[in-house]
Amino acid sequence: MEDIFFSDGKNLLKIIIATVVSYFAILAIIRTMGKRTLAKMNAFDFVVTVTLGSTLSSMLLNKVPVLDGTVAVLIIVSLQYLIAYLAQRSQTIEKTINSTPTILFYNGEFIKEALEKERITKEEVLAEIRSYRLEQLSEVRAVIMEINGTFSVIKKDSGEEPTSLKDLNPDI
Repeated sequence: MEDIFFSDGKNLLKIIIATVVSYFAILAIIRTMGKRTLAKMNAFDFVVTVTLGSTLSSMLLNKVPVLDGTVAVLIIVSLQYLIAYLAQRSQTIEKTINSTPTILFYNGEFIKEALEKERITKEEVLAEIRSYRLEQLSEVRAVIMEINGTFSVIKKDSGEEPTSLKDLNPDI
């Protein structure tokens, strides 16, 4: 029963040291790699976050030596940076790692196919519209689900009237 809560002092000391070193190593790596590492997540960023979390966990629990874990974190973050760099230069890579925005509501009409594709209910769209402090659907030109899963609500009085859905989303 003792080993459930405490193994031994030597192991505990290793975990304390590994945690402190790992924390500062990951903090330094993430600060060095820039804001993209901390941006709102799309699928690509989610994979990186889960992988980083798993690696950090292994380091903290002494399943992987701190230096090995730090190298793994550097590789993960470097791959994220490289793929983001390549995606900036290649539409094919960008579309492979990121989805495209989806128009869920446009000029008074819910787009049923888009709602089904994204598994979003009308109530969720209405809640998002309310979060923009809009009271009437007639005030809303469009509601778009962005590539990171957030919603953008475009008011009708927000500027020049688009002539079509393509003006809001060229990928349509």
